[in-house]
Amino acid sequence: MYKILTLNKIAACGTDLFDRSKYTVADMETEPDGIMVRSANMLEEEFAPTLKAIARAGAGVNNIPVDRCSEQGICVFNTPGANANAVKELVIAGLLMTSRKIPAAIDWVKTLKGKGDEVGKLVEKGKAAFAGPEIMGKTLGIVGLGAIGVKVANTALSLGMKVVGYDPFLSVNAALNLKPGVSVVKSLDEVYACADYITLHLPYNKDTKDTVCAESLAKMKDGVRILNFARGELVNSGDLLAAISSGKCAAYITDFPNDEIIGVEGVVAVPHLGASTPESEDNCAVMAARQLIDYLETGKIVNSVNLPECELAKTADCLVCVIHKNVPSIITQITGVISAGGGNIENIASKSKKDWAYTMLDVTGVVTPSDIEKIEGVTGVRVL
Repeated sequence: MYKILTLNKIAACGTDLFDRSKYTVADMETEPDGIMVRSANMLEEEFAPTLKAIARAGAGVNNIPVDRCSEQGICVFNTPGANANAVKELVIAGLLMTSRKIPAAIDWVKTLKGKGDEVGKLVEKGKAAFAGPEIMGKTLGIVGLGAIGVKVANTALSLGMKVVGYDPFLSVNAALNLKPGVSVVKSLDEVYACADYITLHLPYNKDTKDTVCAESLAKMKDGVRILNFARGELVNSGDLLAAISSGKCAAYITDFPNDEIIGVEGVVAVPHLGASTPESEDNCAVMAARQLIDYLETGKIVNSVNLPECELAKTADCLVCVIHKNVPSIITQITGVISAGGGNIENIASKSKKDWAYTMLDVTGVVTPSDIEKIEGVTGVRVL
């Protein structure tokens, strides 16, 4: 029996995919084979030796110690695209809220409670304070053209906006999904120079921290409006507030509030609502469950953040799945150990992803995992 630990409430349409004749699914498992998680902080967690995979029901994995997982032979999955439509819709709402000062206008209307017959006249007199531009004809700059960025680009184009996108890692699939008319440029500076609105859709890491800062803001158009529904750390709050104060930035909207930006005029801070739709939670749960099932039962990897995509059909006696460092001679050592034990390798698939690699071997004969585990650089071995 495989044991699945859930660290957050996971939609039943996902957990119901686990065949209960093969799996137990609970929030109190002590020696799990797999973990399903949403936002729970796992950075300080000690992992049981039985743990083989973690599936994050969402895109970001900042709550998971990915590097440590690789060292311990644990495959980490996320669910890119499962919440893309939900986030896209919130981004479009953000475009309108920052343009038309809608949140501030609603708050002002609340102050008119109790004014009786005067409300109508007060509304007509005060509404001018909340005037703002239409988005049609304006230029939207998109930083990051992944699943969410592509959807935002296509919808903004349909709303009559000019769309300019930048992504140094633009995939073939993403490029094919972009509508004709979306302009893909080769540098951030090109986005900054022309965009009336800039929306961020890139992961947070040491290279993307403070993407929006004093230096980048200086390159943007005066009165730029910035949207951040990706990660709070992508924006330097102090530099952003200085730009708001000076008028360089007309508005900032984010669903990653912090104490520094809450209540500041020109800033719209909403709770982290990007993926908070029942449809999104269902999509993420289903995708995460299927990834765990595929990996645990067949060794197949899709949408791992630390290991490459790889699969190999089992046609012989056993399928040997090895997580190892991406260094010379390891595959030779693995095959040598299998051959020395009397096994015959029928087929092999091996892929790498940066510092790590994953090798699958279809073997006739018996394979002893502990013999392969002794190879320096190997962190995980399973025989299916």
